[in-house]
Amino acid sequence: MKSKLIRRIVEYIKEPLLAILAALLISTFIMSHTRVPTESMLNTIEAGDHLIVSPVPYYYRDPDRGEIVVFNLGDENLIKRIIGMPGDIINIVDNNVYINGEKSNESDYLAHLDSTYLYAGSDISFPYRVPEGYYFVMGDNRKNSKDSRVFGPISRENIIAKAGLTIFPFDRIGFIE
Repeated sequence: MKSKLIRRIVEYIKEPLLAILAALLISTFIMSHTRVPTESMLNTIEAGDHLIVSPVPYYYRDPDRGEIVVFNLGDENLIKRIIGMPGDIINIVDNNVYINGEKSNESDYLAHLDSTYLYAGSDISFPYRVPEGYYFVMGDNRKNSKDSRVFGPISRENIIAKAGLTIFPFDRIGFIE
């Protein structure tokens, strides 16, 4: 009698538990949802957008210049675009970013073309060489973005996912570039 009851209970909770386990594995290792709280990535990503992000690409390769990544900074996750790769020399002159001496073409994604400036009081001085194993990240809305100009480069091990898809609001559904 007791064993029948136990079997019925196990049978009853088995499928919900397997569904929860599958959801945890997928959200941990394959893809997860995040909501963007600030306007630091305008016009590419708007405040309040809901995104699907994935760590999968970074299981087998390092991030590339121009990719939008999610990374840990202290106790929070931030989202920014990779501007500088390990070993690059980054310079900011007259509201323009120079990478290894060449002016970067950022017109496809910058919210304001004349918005790249240096932060007063920052510990970063330019020209700046990105250390090996680190990446220089910046928001697309430079007037409203605290980024590597303020907190310095991001370690590769702190980059946790690549932004992939906007899923809400519905009129903005699409892949992120």
